[in-house]
Amino acid sequence: MKIAIAAGGTAGHINPALALAEELRNRGHEVVFFGQERRLEATLVPEAGFQLVPIEVSGFDRTRPWTLVMAVRQIAAAVKKLDAHFAQAGAPDAAIGFGAYVELPLLRWCAKRGVPYLLHEQNSVAGLANKVSARKAHTICIAFPQAEAAFSGKAQRIAVTGNPVRASVVAASRAQARSAMGLTDDEVLLLVFGGSLGARHINQAVCALKEELLARRSLRILHSTGKDEHGSVVADLALTSDERKRWSVAPYIDNMGEALAAADCVLSRAGASSVAEIAARSVPALLIPYPLATADHQTVNAHLLVDAGAADMLSDAHLDDPAFSDALLALVDDASKRARMREAASTLGAANAAQALADEVEKAVR
Repeated sequence: MKIAIAAGGTAGHINPALALAEELRNRGHEVVFFGQERRLEATLVPEAGFQLVPIEVSGFDRTRPWTLVMAVRQIAAAVKKLDAHFAQAGAPDAAIGFGAYVELPLLRWCAKRGVPYLLHEQNSVAGLANKVSARKAHTICIAFPQAEAAFSGKAQRIAVTGNPVRASVVAASRAQARSAMGLTDDEVLLLVFGGSLGARHINQAVCALKEELLARRSLRILHSTGKDEHGSVVADLALTSDERKRWSVAPYIDNMGEALAAADCVLSRAGASSVAEIAARSVPALLIPYPLATADHQTVNAHLLVDAGAADMLSDAHLDDPAFSDALLALVDDASKRARMREAASTLGAANAAQALADEVEKAVR
């Protein structure tokens, strides 16, 4: 089959799409992406070995209604470009959009031409682009059951597939990852990250616990600060050369699969992709939802793991309280607690989301 995928803007949209694309390619299907040349997909998609057909789309600011006019014109122009592209390359058997505005021209083209299309919603709170595209969708695939209410009655089928995670995350070897980091069997690795942009409040709270954390001689820390936060975290920690052997600080982590494979526990925000990757690797976690997320959806995201007993959750407001240090140190110190969390996470089937989503794509064509 030939499958068209529209995903772009952020890694949270693109990485699940790439996870699906890898699974479809492994099944012998052809996958082509549609996205923008000046956004992140222009880098990530070709790096993964897939073709990216460029289209130009912009969202609109609901506080500035006049921006809708430009958005509509760009969508119409992109649909015409797709007409020319598919006239030459052949129409896809199905398409799937991952929630960004870049999906709108492709899905509108499919609706006009009778090509079945699917949607994937990564978050527990549905985004506007997917809401707009829902009514003519063949199947709406959701990562969290809580998103179903937003799409009720708007598609032939709603399926809970989970959030696809790339094969490089699922397949990473714990033994090899820990060996590459020089970790011994009795060392505990705490992985700290706040998403691609970092999380200032989490960074500050962890820095404040420097002495207590480093007092645990078997503890190692891998700390991804976010690009803009790196300098301030390095300054706040003021690590000595010996301390830097145990506390690694980086703006971002290139290979999150290996980092998660090596980790014994995680401190993180609760973005949809982060939760999916933590679940897929069954890593015990303390989750701090971003307090300004739309409709507090990161708290809802976190409940996927918390309700299963695979993670603890604390509000951002408590990062400066003893409750935070108590929760984090309990996770670091209690091996039996971490073992229970790993076992609970392994029951979620999160590593199989890409296969489940690929199954839905094939069903839509059949």
